[in-house]
Amino acid sequence: MEVREFVRARKEALKKEASAFGRPPLIAIVQVGHVPASDSYIRGKRKDAEEIGFSSRLVPFGEDVSENELAEAVLALSNDSSIDGIIVQLPLPKGIFPRRIQEAIAPQKDIDGFGPLSPYDACTPKGILMYLEGNGFLFEGKNVVVLGRSDIVGKPMARLLTARNMNVTLLHSKTSLDDEKFYIAHADLVVASIGKAGFLDDRFQFKKDAWLVDVGINRGEDGRLHGDILPGREVALQTPVPGGVGLLTRLALMENLFEAAKRR
Repeated sequence: MEVREFVRARKEALKKEASAFGRPPLIAIVQVGHVPASDSYIRGKRKDAEEIGFSSRLVPFGEDVSENELAEAVLALSNDSSIDGIIVQLPLPKGIFPRRIQEAIAPQKDIDGFGPLSPYDACTPKGILMYLEGNGFLFEGKNVVVLGRSDIVGKPMARLLTARNMNVTLLHSKTSLDDEKFYIAHADLVVASIGKAGFLDDRFQFKKDAWLVDVGINRGEDGRLHGDILPGREVALQTPVPGGVGLLTRLALMENLFEAAKRR
């Protein structure tokens, strides 16, 4: 099943579940300043919420907001009983420490899953797992390469796949090219999240039945978005960019929001 079809079907299922919940779950989206990419992401998240029957509240701040002011405002949202989930749209302006702002979110409302006490899985890894499971991927005993070790994607992805009894290899910027080629050639699943357009190209060999998940979003000189994996690899499945993992991430955010509402 293609990503768009999968997301559409899951949204419909969520909509049915939410209609019987009694009230629309509410997400508060904190935005500082205006970055075109962030504006686009927020529009997408609010559209998702509306389509499913959830509510959203944009909480905007100017770029001159101080770290203390922002932290206090986020803490106030955490204490607002009408709000089920909170996200802070990144990036934040220079001079504001993202970790401090994130820690101002009550764990039960941290639906991005970034905080150490959040009970929710980070959205990108969660969305990927939902998609793989929905397409019948068999995890146990299989080899997976996770390319990239960020706290948002790589590390939580490796942890979740380990919990599904996969043989997990985490590669990063200090891994040699020869080692990357070796591990990827033996991988049943590759999750690429390094931010290098077309990095996995003809230099690499893939198993014919491998599944490739492309998390990379890179703006090329042509003005278009490109993934970390060159399109058209001869494998069982390759997610597209755009129209792939980004949609799964937004879907997982809505799943976490509904879970947060039910917890309350």
